[in-house]
Amino acid sequence: MVADRRTPPQGGLPPTAGLAGVVEIACDESGFSGTNLLDAATPVFAHASVDLRPDEAADLVAGLRSGFRRSDEVKSGRFLRGAHVDEGLAWLLDALSGRAHVHLIDKQHFVASRVVDLFLAEPTYAAGTSLAEGSGVSALALYRAGREVGPRWDRFLQAFVALVRTKRRRQPSRGAVQQFIQARDDLAGSGPGAEAEHVLAAIDPAHVWDVLTRLAQRDPSIPPPLEPLLPALAETVLFWSGVHRQVLVIHDEQSALTPGRLQRLQQVLAQGREVSPLAGLVSVDSRDDPRVQVADLLAGVARRSAGRTCMITGGGQRPDAAAGHGYTTWNSIR
Repeated sequence: MVADRRTPPQGGLPPTAGLAGVVEIACDESGFSGTNLLDAATPVFAHASVDLRPDEAADLVAGLRSGFRRSDEVKSGRFLRGAHVDEGLAWLLDALSGRAHVHLIDKQHFVASRVVDLFLAEPTYAAGTSLAEGSGVSALALYRAGREVGPRWDRFLQAFVALVRTKRRRQPSRGAVQQFIQARDDLAGSGPGAEAEHVLAAIDPAHVWDVLTRLAQRDPSIPPPLEPLLPALAETVLFWSGVHRQVLVIHDEQSALTPGRLQRLQQVLAQGREVSPLAGLVSVDSRDDPRVQVADLLAGVARRSAGRTCMITGGGQRPDAAAGHGYTTWNSIR
């Protein structure tokens, strides 16, 4: 028998010693498309979390495998293409009633919000979460207006993504800055409406250059501009923590969840509280934890169902637009 030579999961945030009264959740995501953030095939990013004991999750996974007559992992794509998908989905959601949560992010809205976060405000790890103030309204106005103008909006988003993709750069690209400003001017010229025009006019090329220089120099205070996982994780922790609880996260290994980023997120989440609601994060291999396998399946089902009638029942769908502070949508299985 060949020994398992898998590399131990990296990253994470060691849990605070002597924790008591902490809720432990397991998480995974679906829809991450790397540097190709605006891939049309994956317009939505989903982050799912479950409050299950390992034995409960193992029984659930066993039931799913039995139903599909398979011995390997049950993936959302195959699950939704099954002959009895409605019956299977109802069974899954009933089993998770009150024990799960899904956080959905529209990627175009995410990029619009990052434009505002980076170039119209001081970028922080609170950006894009319910802890941020003010920027959500501007981002929403830009997003709504842009969706109405077609190709110019797409070019603007693509220009921003190319602009902030700073890997292997030691300094900003002047050509990328010029292309972004030209895309901004083209979008403004399409008549997107007074509020969106005001947002676009407030983008100062000199400030853009300053922010890009900080990104190129790896300023750790700026969150990765093309990574939706961190704000999604923040909202997941805030959901489960309620008013007083701390949350210990068990998460499938993700390169974005570095110790430094998690420490900054932990500090930001502590705003207005005696202790941070993020008690720690333990990285695991999803093959070793059935709870993460359930979260992975749920995230994939939610992402693939986002364009259809909402399939997650018993909770409500709360768009951040109503709250005025972001670009996300919550679906709660409660």
